[in-house]
Amino acid sequence: MSLSLTLACLWVVAAAITAMLPMRLQYAPGLTLLFASVPLAVFVGVQHGWLAVAVVFAVLSMFRRPLIYLARRLAGRKEGT
Repeated sequence: MSLSLTLACLWVVAAAITAMLPMRLQYAPGLTLLFASVPLAVFVGVQHGWLAVAVVFAVLSMFRRPLIYLARRLAGRKEGT
């Protein structure tokens, strides 16, 4: 297995462990995983091309709620609307 896919698998394991933490302890590792996902997707894309799409979908699946919240904040809407 290539280095990029090995790192992607380790990212998934780290994300699963982070998800098991209490919510108040998830912020720091969650942000670290979110920021690490961008270069990881690029790395997988460079080595495997189309397989980077799978990494992007995994990241979007893991962080769907925070990304929706961020999109709403950037659009100028409040949380409940």
